[in-house]
Amino acid sequence: MKHNKTLKDLNLLDRFLFEEAADDPEFMELVLEIILEKEIVLKHLPQTEKENHAALWSRQVKLDVWSMDIEDSIYDVEVQNRNTGSLLKRTRLYHGLIDSKLFTPGAVDYNSLNDVFVIIIMPFDLFGRGLFRLSFLKTCLEIPELEMPDGSIRIFLSTRGRDFSGVSDELISLLEYFEHTTAAAASKSQSDRILRLQEKVEAIRANEEVGVKLMNAWEEKIYEREDGRREGRQEERKNLISKLKEKLSDEEIAELTGIPIADI
Repeated sequence: MKHNKTLKDLNLLDRFLFEEAADDPEFMELVLEIILEKEIVLKHLPQTEKENHAALWSRQVKLDVWSMDIEDSIYDVEVQNRNTGSLLKRTRLYHGLIDSKLFTPGAVDYNSLNDVFVIIIMPFDLFGRGLFRLSFLKTCLEIPELEMPDGSIRIFLSTRGRDFSGVSDELISLLEYFEHTTAAAASKSQSDRILRLQEKVEAIRANEEVGVKLMNAWEEKIYEREDGRREGRQEERKNLISKLKEKLSDEEIAELTGIPIADI
């Protein structure tokens, strides 16, 4: 089984290309500036998921790309190609994971916790409202205009928005560029920042080492799937044998199933 996609076939909604691009702090600054409509200066190199399999985050839940600006705000940016039905609860967990790493054991000043922005970019309309951007802060049920400024912000960006009000043309162009990461889409945007993003993406696509890394990542996924299927088949066989043992001898099971007696 071969991987048919090459780097030129990937767009920025593909986690591999997004993470490669996000290794560059200027790339992340440009993306965040368009999303948040303010100047962003990062003081640390962005940390990508591929660097944190076991160091900071659990293997089951991995953060795509997180970074910190000079005001100590944390930005976790995720690309999500599929609507798994659990995205809202996952973003809640992302906040908890980040906070647990920011708050050191023995600390007593909870006000030292950083502001955390969890930003999800997706090619579907999660809320069915036709909006390109939905931003969530905590508010009071009894007094809706009363916000709870605890520093946790979630922003959901959809490339499939239909309502152009309330968002900049540049953000709409950025979302289109994430889904269609081409020179044509970048030029159509007429945004200097998006054109700069395209330059960086083209440099990645021209890098042979990154191409080899993509091929290796794909092969690793294939092996993981095959291992999973193999484990699944073994588990099914164990369950079958367990049920048959209630009524048949080992010899009868072997004759019926073709499974060696030693395995039974």
